Amino acid sequence: MTESLADRFETTDLPESVDEAAADRLATVAHLLDECVRLPGGVSVGLDPILGVVPVVGDALSAGLSLYIVGEAAYLGVSYTTVVRMLGNVAVDVVGGSVPVVGILFDTFWRANRRNVELVLDELGVDASAAPAESETTGETGDTTAGDETTNTTGGDEAMNTTTGDETMGTATDGETDPDVVTIEVGTETDN
Repeated sequence: MTESLADRFETTDLPESVDEAAADRLATVAHLLDECVRLPGGVSVGLDPILGVVPVVGDALSAGLSLYIVGEAAYLGVSYTTVVRMLGNVAVDVVGGSVPVVGILFDTFWRANRRNVELVLDELGVDASAAPAESETTGETGDTTAGDETTNTTGGDEAMNTTTGDETMGTATDGETDPDVVTIEVGTETDN
């Protein structure tokens, strides 16, 4: 039980915006449900197949604990698509685990909760590493491009301009606003 999140899953660095305690709770519940007891031969089982021995009640309890992981993932801010995939994993686990005798073996090897935690960690990791890759800096003046949008930030008393398509918006020059405050103006193009 002293294993950390990084020990249980292939991750070492989460974005600072992610609640590490919540991610650790996800990993702990998944570990308890899917692989907390190591059997001879290197196979690990958790409470999910053990609870599956009790018909209906065990599967319902297991499903409830699995849904906790989905709820915690939604709290962490994963996308709707990921939540739906996680619910699909839980549904497969409940249906497969409810089959008498074979369901216990299914629960032993399907490990829906571990899959769900990996989905959450993959999404949170991709979001953190994808942000710098979407924009690239060019030139010495700090020109940044991202898709059709270009932002030019030159030093001194010059204005910062943001260009989107055919539209140019200007913002305050140095000295007009507090340097710690960032003002973003959003404009829309209208058809004439």
